Amino acid sequence: MLIKDILSVIEDFAPPALQESYDNSGIQCGDVNEKAKSALLCLDVTKEVLNEAVRKECNLIIAHHPLIFSPIKKLTGDNYIQQILISAIKRNICIYACHTNADNVRMGVNKKIAAKLSLQNVKILQQKKGLLKKLVTFCPAKQAEEVRNALFKAGCGEIGNYTNCSYNSEGKGTFKANADANPFVGKKNELHTEPEIRIETVFETYKESKVIKALHKAHPYEVVAYDIYSLDNKHPEIGLGMIGELSKSVAEKEFLNSLKEIFNAGCIKHTELMNKKVKRVALCGGSGSFLLKDAIAAKADVFITADFKYHQFFDAENKLVIADIGHYETEQFTPEIFYEVIRKKLPKFAAHLSKQNTNPVNYL
Repeated sequence: MLIKDILSVIEDFAPPALQESYDNSGIQCGDVNEKAKSALLCLDVTKEVLNEAVRKECNLIIAHHPLIFSPIKKLTGDNYIQQILISAIKRNICIYACHTNADNVRMGVNKKIAAKLSLQNVKILQQKKGLLKKLVTFCPAKQAEEVRNALFKAGCGEIGNYTNCSYNSEGKGTFKANADANPFVGKKNELHTEPEIRIETVFETYKESKVIKALHKAHPYEVVAYDIYSLDNKHPEIGLGMIGELSKSVAEKEFLNSLKEIFNAGCIKHTELMNKKVKRVALCGGSGSFLLKDAIAAKADVFITADFKYHQFFDAENKLVIADIGHYETEQFTPEIFYEVIRKKLPKFAAHLSKQNTNPVNYL
């Protein structure tokens, strides 16, 4: 098994196309065509993590945070990033990052946090727009099922908890094949009318090339007629943050104490308590202050995230309690996601959770 085979499992789960524009998810260094020995899963790549990978004979490190964010114009070992890269390259270790694409998928970072809090009825807090397209194609009625199945296999027709979704209507297609054509039905130089099925189905934008390839392969016509429309619909399964409900309401202080214990937080920075019960909980792993308005609009009682600036705490306006528990603290369970994904698809591959605490923030 090659390293790229392991990474394909991660990318099926969290497609790189779903990362934010500022991000640098993907290969940081290394040859993906090398044979995979074992993988070390971590939040950050530090010197200690790299040494751990060497001790455990791992030639693949899968991290949440990218090691490289800014362009590197030279590789001389001037800083810890360059030192890690040089050391990894010398030891033939591939480093891969799965960052905001893991934040954006429903079963990613935020779902893991929600699970740690035992939240129910969870939904994406800020659903993404511009990620869906609709395919409309026309084919002979007898071949419609074959074409539909090929499109579904390529990733079409997935809406929420439903798959194989399509709309089909009957109609008549007309065409006249010229002397150079090779028609599937009808005769050359004669107008032909064919009973056809109009198939409509949606797909995620990044799957377009795969979908079109599948359509052409399955469709019987020499020239395939189809239309693609961009949709303004929000994607219910892709986006940032999450909101859910506790099984029962609890007092604010009780909830914050429980939160501190579950996430082993050195401290929790929070806005003034409002002496209300906590039932609806919004959250976002990492720096999520930009989702405050979404949390308020969703009528959350508490918004859990990290990296709020001083003046941003005022923006809560006593509409909810902001609970800043720390960047590392919100994302510390992310390597567990990678482990679960790999174990489910490749149960015999050796994947190890890093034992290193990479939190650069300490509390006195």
